[in-house]
Amino acid sequence: MSYSIDLSGRVALITGASSGLGAQFARTLSKAGAAVVLASRRLDKLKELRAQIEGEGGDAHVVELDVTDLDSIKSAVAHAETEVGSIDILINNSGVSTTQRIQDVSEEDFDFMFNTNVKGAFFVAQEVGKRMLARARGAAPGTFTGGRIVNIASMAGLRVLPQISVYCMSKAAVVQMTKAMALEWGKFGINVNAICPGYIDTEMNHRHWQTEQGRKLMQMLPRKRVGHAKDLDAVLVMLCSNESHFINGAVISADDGFGA
Repeated sequence: MSYSIDLSGRVALITGASSGLGAQFARTLSKAGAAVVLASRRLDKLKELRAQIEGEGGDAHVVELDVTDLDSIKSAVAHAETEVGSIDILINNSGVSTTQRIQDVSEEDFDFMFNTNVKGAFFVAQEVGKRMLARARGAAPGTFTGGRIVNIASMAGLRVLPQISVYCMSKAAVVQMTKAMALEWGKFGINVNAICPGYIDTEMNHRHWQTEQGRKLMQMLPRKRVGHAKDLDAVLVMLCSNESHFINGAVISADDGFGA
């Protein structure tokens, strides 16, 4: 017996899609049948990813998005829905971090992380959520109007780690934001959940794992390894599917047991 999840006919908006987890999320949802809208500030990278997805037979579109600019958020979401259709799935993935001791955090460092990780994530979800709510209220009986919002938090939002205190705080806020949105929007068929990844090897941090400090950190992990972006595929697709209708407000750790 086999089991498969089909997202054909769904439109998915992925923020922070130009690299790392966002790019992998876009490829994964495309392979599951969704039309994907790739959003970030780096249009050149998005266009490269679009070409890759289209080369594999997928349906991909590009919108420029700066999550720290509310006008950019509204414009990007409107552009996406005009070009592709109503957004059924949001992968709220944009995020940034810095590394320093608490006493060395500047106001600029603090604002840099909170403006993207919290404020940006909130207003992207709000803009998409408003449109999902409007469709739910005005839909004909039996029409699919539900939505799926997946916020990408972090194990650092559940377990404090040294020298990334503000990042931990910001991702803890994303966890609470997820639960608040799930509570208010669930009655309209909009499910909001969060994934909390552990240490994942991406192009941005790949070299770190080859350094002495990176290898030392890896030895502290439960199974002495870091994950790969594809290790999140199964939980991502499940949360985006119709079959996940009973999963709302969940905060799912995908950290290889580090937070246990």
